[in-house]
Amino acid sequence: MKGLFLRLLLPAILPLAALSQHTNEEHKTLAIGSPAPDFKLPGTDGKTYTLSTFRNADVLVIIFTCNHCPTAQAYEDRIIQLTKDYSAKNVAVVAISPNDPRSVRLDELGYTDMSDSFEEMKIRARNKKYNFPYLYDGDTQASAKAYGPVATPHVFIFDKTRKLRYQGRIDNVEKPGKTPTELNTRDAIEALLQNKPVAVETTKVFGCSVKWADKNALVKKGFEEWAKEPVTLNSIDEAGLKELVKNSSDKLRLINVWATWCGPCVTEFPEFVSINRMYRRRDFEFISISADDPGKKDKVLKFLQQQQASNTNYLFSSDDKYKLIEAIDPKWQGALPYTLLVEPGGKIIYGKQGPIDPAEIKRMIVDNRLIGRFY
Repeated sequence: MKGLFLRLLLPAILPLAALSQHTNEEHKTLAIGSPAPDFKLPGTDGKTYTLSTFRNADVLVIIFTCNHCPTAQAYEDRIIQLTKDYSAKNVAVVAISPNDPRSVRLDELGYTDMSDSFEEMKIRARNKKYNFPYLYDGDTQASAKAYGPVATPHVFIFDKTRKLRYQGRIDNVEKPGKTPTELNTRDAIEALLQNKPVAVETTKVFGCSVKWADKNALVKKGFEEWAKEPVTLNSIDEAGLKELVKNSSDKLRLINVWATWCGPCVTEFPEFVSINRMYRRRDFEFISISADDPGKKDKVLKFLQQQQASNTNYLFSSDDKYKLIEAIDPKWQGALPYTLLVEPGGKIIYGKQGPIDPAEIKRMIVDNRLIGRFY
């Protein structure tokens, strides 16, 4: 049964996960006893870091992690706590994002509000109040190639002489809230602080695979596949709109009311298409409702086709816009665009007249109890 569960789960979240130490010959994982490869990388704090930046530390912990991976997010707070617990013991913790952001597909972002660009890393570090340097290796991936992380997160621990003494996982329980029984990273640090050999020098790692630059083709393939998806437009009446807002489904529902003649509407519409591609494999759906006159159906459909909007699309069947307003949300004053985020059962948790803040919407979606950041 467990094997069946994994076979059903993983295709929905992959091609991103790695569940072993195997990697290809080009990016071999650094062997125990090897010296730490040098690096020169920009940090989210505006500083540039090299290996010598940490020369005074008795133990150096380098963790390859990233923004978007659910496993990486699951370990964020534990990395922050690890840094708090050991900074006074002269242990340096540094995180490096190995991913080329151009190799991350939109449908690999279903558990996050951010991808792995350097600018998004800065936001992430600020929002989470990282107490360790967070470095970007996405342009050249030179450090990732030298260390050979398999997945995010992947830990490499070096002694005072900067010889590798441990590489592998942080602990053996991914999901927050459960108590791990093997604290591999902490055990390795404690052993080195006591000048003892590390009992378990290497473990397997679980998480999202490193997004190497040669995966750019997968991103292009994704856009090619989405371009082939059918785009449809159906009519909907007042009663139908009320049912949409009641949301009798088991999904978080994002509703956008727009029109082809509304400049802000057409400008922001591509953001909704991207959001749909990010979260549609989760318990989420995006529905667009055009407020154009019913006789403009061909024009509306043409716009939707240009946007590759393969989500559910409706055109209000009446030219009485006040019925549209009342059916969607009596609190809405009528200006377009108008966007709602509705939980099952009809609870409106977000209502916005005017353009959305895409970053805010993504945070609200991924932090909702129906979606979440972890597997």
